[in-house]
Amino acid sequence: MADPRVIVLGAGPAGLGAAWRLRALGKAEVTVLERGPTVGGNAGSFTWRDHRLDYGSHRLHPATAPGILSDIQTLLGDDLRIRPRHGRIRLRGRWIHFPLHPLDLLLRLDKGFAIGVLRDRFRKRRVSAQESFASVLAANLGPTICDNFYFPYARKIWGTAPEALSAIQAHRRVAAGSFGKLLAKVFRALPGARPPMTGRFYYPADGFGQIAEAYAAAAVEQGAQIHQGWTVTALRAPQDEGAPWSVTAERGSEQMDCVGDHLWSTIPIPIVAKLVQHGGGTVPFEVLEATRQIRYRSMVLVYLELAQDQFTEFDAHYFPGASIRITRLSEPKNYAGRNVPSGRTVLCAELPSSPEEETWSLSDADLTELVSDDLAKSGIPISAAPVGVTVRRLEHAYPIYDPGYEVPFQILDRWAASLPRFLTYGRQGLFAHDNTHHALAMAYAAVDCLTSAGFDSARWTTYRQEFETHVVED
Repeated sequence: MADPRVIVLGAGPAGLGAAWRLRALGKAEVTVLERGPTVGGNAGSFTWRDHRLDYGSHRLHPATAPGILSDIQTLLGDDLRIRPRHGRIRLRGRWIHFPLHPLDLLLRLDKGFAIGVLRDRFRKRRVSAQESFASVLAANLGPTICDNFYFPYARKIWGTAPEALSAIQAHRRVAAGSFGKLLAKVFRALPGARPPMTGRFYYPADGFGQIAEAYAAAAVEQGAQIHQGWTVTALRAPQDEGAPWSVTAERGSEQMDCVGDHLWSTIPIPIVAKLVQHGGGTVPFEVLEATRQIRYRSMVLVYLELAQDQFTEFDAHYFPGASIRITRLSEPKNYAGRNVPSGRTVLCAELPSSPEEETWSLSDADLTELVSDDLAKSGIPISAAPVGVTVRRLEHAYPIYDPGYEVPFQILDRWAASLPRFLTYGRQGLFAHDNTHHALAMAYAAVDCLTSAGFDSARWTTYRQEFETHVVED
């Protein structure tokens, strides 16, 4: 009997991890369709003016499952490096180390903040009857930390008031969501108290996208086909039990049709419904309505090239304050510990936005001025005008958990589950706030569920329950 044919939509970590593992275990023939010119999606990298750049700030967290980490280490070899966390955050007009260090809390923050935190720690707080992102964090952490960090940061990242975000956003997005967890993270940094990988992360020598590229190369070597630069325009579901899925994709004036026994999608789930409709399928009205109620936050990434070896010693700067428009600034050379190209470095500024906002369509010159102004306000001005700028715009950077978002998502999720031999998974496919290691865990789980008898939906349901426990690692 011939191996089943699996078509995978999207060549991010979830899609590529599944493609490689399906081939490595000899479970299926695999075709991957990717809209972008390169693999990796938001977790990819690209080369610009001899610089290797990521789409924002990315790290491979030590919480990666041992089996997955072992595979990545095998694929990358010595190129997977252990790097120290060396960031800092601007709080109340002062720079302190991030992740937090005990001495910073004691010596570098003003007394008013320390007194406020201690007062909040022992003050009884009223629990709101209507839970929200704001009420959960306020009850667990108190107003001092929330008003100075989490709340202004939330407004910038998601473009929504903290009170208008679902409580699930707090549970899934904030790892240190209670005083106990926060203090545990802080005091793990004390000498003699920290586990071996505390304050460290894994990072490839050639940019974070090297992880996706290694999975892609290994998958192709095992016989998978990966088509880059192809935009899927229509999906046609099987009409009979033994009929295949049909996928139409376009690249410029070219068109390609693929058929497969299984269709696995890692693209945003609202898009799937529209593609099925484009393929002539009937999509229930409530499903189409649900696609309009699921929102994503977009991101403008501004890359400034400076004519100097290094801007600062820090890998990332965080800006929760409302007066600064960007949320984070990273220096890619510092992530990898690279010293090339000599005499030049790049800063990557993250500016949350949406296609409807003015900032989304600002010119390169205006964005350069915006970032330069923000850095000057923060006390880390650029000493000379940038010698180059490039901009990338990510439409689906973060899911936004509006109150009650679970209802439209569940409508979409149930509809997707009703499609024959169809699977939606990954960060975008499950509308999840997840790290790369979580996306890879989903990929491995999906492959585990594909057996000679078909896809084991009961086992997948168990995995889905496990995915619900994922919390984003800082």
